[in-house]
Amino acid sequence: MLRPLIALAVTTSLASAAGAATIYPLDRATILAQSPFDLKVEFDKVVTPDQVTVTINGKPAEEVLGKKVEFVEKEDGVDASAILIRAASIAQPGTYEIEAKAGDETKSVKWEVFGTSATPRAKNVIFLLGDGLSVAHRTGARIMSKGMTEGKANGRLNMDDLDHMAFIGTSSTNAIATDSANTMSAYMTGHKTAVNALGVYADRTKPSQDDPKVETIAEALRRTGKKSIGVVSTAEIEDATPAAVVSHTRSRGDKADIVGMFLQTQPEIILGGGSAYFLPQSTAGSKRKDDTDYIAKFRDAGYALAIDKTELEAAAKTNTGKILGLFHTGNMDVTLDRDFLKKGTVETFPNQPGLVEMTNVALGELSKNPEGFFLMVEGASVDKMSHPMDWERSMVEVIEFDKAVGVAMEFAKTHPDTMIVVTGDHTHSVSIVGTIDDSKPGPDMRDKVGVYADAGFPNYEDKNNDGYPDSVDVSRRLAIFGASFPDYYETFRPKLDGPFVPAVQNESKQYVANEKYKDVPGAVLRIGNLPKSADTAVHAVDDVVLQATGPGAEGFKGYMEESDVYKVLADALGLAPATN
Repeated sequence: MLRPLIALAVTTSLASAAGAATIYPLDRATILAQSPFDLKVEFDKVVTPDQVTVTINGKPAEEVLGKKVEFVEKEDGVDASAILIRAASIAQPGTYEIEAKAGDETKSVKWEVFGTSATPRAKNVIFLLGDGLSVAHRTGARIMSKGMTEGKANGRLNMDDLDHMAFIGTSSTNAIATDSANTMSAYMTGHKTAVNALGVYADRTKPSQDDPKVETIAEALRRTGKKSIGVVSTAEIEDATPAAVVSHTRSRGDKADIVGMFLQTQPEIILGGGSAYFLPQSTAGSKRKDDTDYIAKFRDAGYALAIDKTELEAAAKTNTGKILGLFHTGNMDVTLDRDFLKKGTVETFPNQPGLVEMTNVALGELSKNPEGFFLMVEGASVDKMSHPMDWERSMVEVIEFDKAVGVAMEFAKTHPDTMIVVTGDHTHSVSIVGTIDDSKPGPDMRDKVGVYADAGFPNYEDKNNDGYPDSVDVSRRLAIFGASFPDYYETFRPKLDGPFVPAVQNESKQYVANEKYKDVPGAVLRIGNLPKSADTAVHAVDDVVLQATGPGAEGFKGYMEESDVYKVLADALGLAPATN
């Protein structure tokens, strides 16, 4: 039962009344001034409106927020009451204490409302995210790409030369561990949230899209100005990281609905995989459960459509100002398969662009807007290849991602009013411990692992100077291992026959080592340290490294939460200029 209240009054002496179980936004939330958000108070029992009061700095919440309160006597599936104020906002920066009372029970939280510079510091922001990008990924990519002699790298990654740095905490509101949804959502909204959630605080109700919303950076840009928006990913475009730029849902799996959220916000550039969720269910390969044709809807909205590299190049010449590029029904193939081994699904999707091509096209189009732009670029498969411990594929993805960073840096040379941010959303428990040297005697691959002085240096080569190792299957290669894993066979070798599948499900619905790799010479069965419900390695809780350059980048320093990063982005873009 839902009904609006003009005012909430405090009742006297209700010792049996319920307490306020939770207030959203949560305690210590940081909120952009003037930015819409939903206020929700969840009580732990059924109460009546006359038993409840909610104040902000001692004043009735509806007076401060200028919105009527909605009272829910019983939430769907919950034997308890709640109140909501949708699309509220606070204009003036400062500290705000929110107090909810139900009888003699009280719950309070504090929010910090922040403003930004009166004048934007940056015209453009390029936010590049390597999904799962860990320190070992950077080290491995540098060694594979540039080589090392006498203990010194023979070259540097592009990201190595960004001049501001911070360590970023990645934990979610409901666990120290995290996933790509809530981490990227924190970057893109300034609010931390729960695992799997995007642009909302995850509440107790079952529906995934009724949770308290917070404004995304794309919505803030639409609300405050005329900048263009771009979203580029090698994953399904509805996947957690790209979806976080525009989406509001408790469940990152709501991919069919996320397509509609993209259409609602209409970023000028949308490039990635995931066409299966754009196609009506009657179309072969569709993953929708309705007959909505989002390809047609985007065309009607003025988008040029591209389904491969050739069409992307053509779309960039149409001057429509809007490009929808969908280059795979699912996640795009990784660089090692796409450009070198021709494995994975390359035979079915033979002309996929890479992250560098997509970034170049996005910058070319977005930079036509004299008001500037925000571009998010994701190297998605750093993560997607780290889960199955397919380390060589993952490292090559980092090299490609770093080349996209290089594209952004070249752009900034002629557009110095551009902020560049390079980071990960979470880490993996990956480490480089030395080398694996095939020339060592014996059949036992474990004995070929060299550590300390016995490691020496790997012998990758890059004779054509394209920045990629000519082969990942060299005789002395990096020894890369993960610390979280299911049962699997460690082969100590690159997986040249296709992406690695470490564990498969047995008849008891438990994951066991994939016996496909059992007979690889020297393979060793590793008994997992994860529950048998896990089929791959999992994310680590370690901090990620953020590096940045350009106007406003000095705001990144020391230890920061992912939600703090949004404050620096908002300040650079001037999303909430201080008012007198």
